[in-house]
Amino acid sequence: MTGEPNTRANYGTITVTGTGTAEAPPDLLTISVGVECRRDSVGAAYADAGTTSAAVSGALRRHGVADADIRTSGLNVRPEFVWRDGGGQQVTGYVASSVLTVRLRQVSAASGVIAAAVDAGGDDVRLNGLELGFSDESAIASLAREAAWQDAAAKAEQFASLASARLGAVLSVAEHPDAPGPVPVARIQRATASEAISVEAGHASINASVSVVWELQA
Repeated sequence: MTGEPNTRANYGTITVTGTGTAEAPPDLLTISVGVECRRDSVGAAYADAGTTSAAVSGALRRHGVADADIRTSGLNVRPEFVWRDGGGQQVTGYVASSVLTVRLRQVSAASGVIAAAVDAGGDDVRLNGLELGFSDESAIASLAREAAWQDAAAKAEQFASLASARLGAVLSVAEHPDAPGPVPVARIQRATASEAISVEAGHASINASVSVVWELQA
């Protein structure tokens, strides 16, 4: 936040930065599902990783996840080593892994979809994490910008009053992208060992930040 009057003809200027936040229930949940298969040979590890990944993808599709919302990345096959005295480094097996990034557009049904994916993949599945957000951020971002503008205007009015002056015309407006803010985090609970993990979406936030330059009139 700055308030720095500058001489400009018979007027000064004042520059103020305002921030704002808007919240709403998220309608998009992105999960990262890993597949990791350890086997004695490269071929077995690779084949089983493919089978497991296909089983997970199939379970997701049966629960209504569209092909466009399932993306494979991070395909990797590597040897595993162990150090043995007198023998040096030796290969003990091979690991094949991949990651599925999945967008779930029905947040209320996410718990069941995740449970089905994990069940389909068995012990070779790794649930790496999740992120809540919005399929269309424009409406929420607009509310955040309005809040940022109001914050900037209130600060500018205060500075003008302290300087025994008043605000004139707006000379420039600059929005700051990717303003830092609270990260939406799902609340995850397990009721019993036999039940699926419950994902409670809560609210997610979008932040906005704007710098505004006003004329400062005596």
